Amino acid sequence: MTSTSVFPALAPYGWDSAWADAFTPYDAQGLLPGRVVRVDRGQCDVVTADGVVRADTAFVTPHDPMRVVCTGDWVAVEPAGSPRYVRTYLPRRTAFVRSTSSKRSEGQILAANVDHAIVAVSLAVELDLGRIERFLALAWESGAQPVVVLTKADLVPDAVTLAYLVQDVETAAPGVPVLTASATQGEGLDVLSAVVGGGTSVLLGQSGAGKSTLANALLGEDVMEVQAARDVDGKGRHTTTTRNLLALPGGGVLIDTPGLRGVGLWDAEVGVGQVFSEIEELSARCRFHDCAHESEPGCAVRSAVDAGELPVRRLESYRKLMRENQWIVAKTDARLRAEIKKDWKRKGAEGRAAMEAKRGRWQ
Repeated sequence: MTSTSVFPALAPYGWDSAWADAFTPYDAQGLLPGRVVRVDRGQCDVVTADGVVRADTAFVTPHDPMRVVCTGDWVAVEPAGSPRYVRTYLPRRTAFVRSTSSKRSEGQILAANVDHAIVAVSLAVELDLGRIERFLALAWESGAQPVVVLTKADLVPDAVTLAYLVQDVETAAPGVPVLTASATQGEGLDVLSAVVGGGTSVLLGQSGAGKSTLANALLGEDVMEVQAARDVDGKGRHTTTTRNLLALPGGGVLIDTPGLRGVGLWDAEVGVGQVFSEIEELSARCRFHDCAHESEPGCAVRSAVDAGELPVRRLESYRKLMRENQWIVAKTDARLRAEIKKDWKRKGAEGRAAMEAKRGRWQ
């Protein structure tokens, strides 16, 4: 049986006894275990006990985009050959997935087998809490533990302002650690290094969020190319163009990703519920189990809004993400599509009835 002692070179990349057990059938076939550190147009770089090898993914390129080889996958690769081929990948423990920007109903896997999802948010521009909630919904859905890192903290004028910004993000991220960091000043990196030191972390965020600078600070060297963000709006160009997996000198593994301009949900109802856990808890006290928190009597969520206990922005963001997620799921679920259409017709009939009643009062 394959054991961790047989492949000590893979230990820094997350190889453990559970992966060794899962690889046993492929070990018997003479294949080598390895972790995908980069994927590029049907080819991938795989770190193995023999070093990093280039391998072809032709044998594991199905029509389903959710089943293609991804950065972070543990794979079984041929021990020799030109070219070498990846024969299969081991079942994923977690997967960070977003919907594609195409009109087709497809998901795109950004990273596999991730323990921590680090959401980098720049403090050089105004906070977009709705976007943070969107990232966190996908992070929770992936099975990873989300962490928000507020980067470029050195650009905030004073400690009081910084504390208020952290508090705003904490309100939008219940149950999620919120850290501040300045990669250029070296502030906050010790805490973040402790977080990413155990397991695999994926670094997420928009272009200009400072992900590559943060990655270089954690790596202790300038591995990732860095470009300055535009002064006018703080947006950056796509410095990182591929997803790269790197072993950290203090332990742990980091996957850096390109800046994400679009972050579409992909069947993330559980993740949305986790982000808005206070709304989910209030919903349990609503009079109707299918309460939409709009005009229904006995709505505990609306009561909390009226009492000032729940910000209106949080409820509106929750509704938006739930509607979007429902629409994504409905694209591949005929039953759900029918239910949505039925609900639209019901609401349309109610609206017409209300209008007729109003006209009757005017006459």
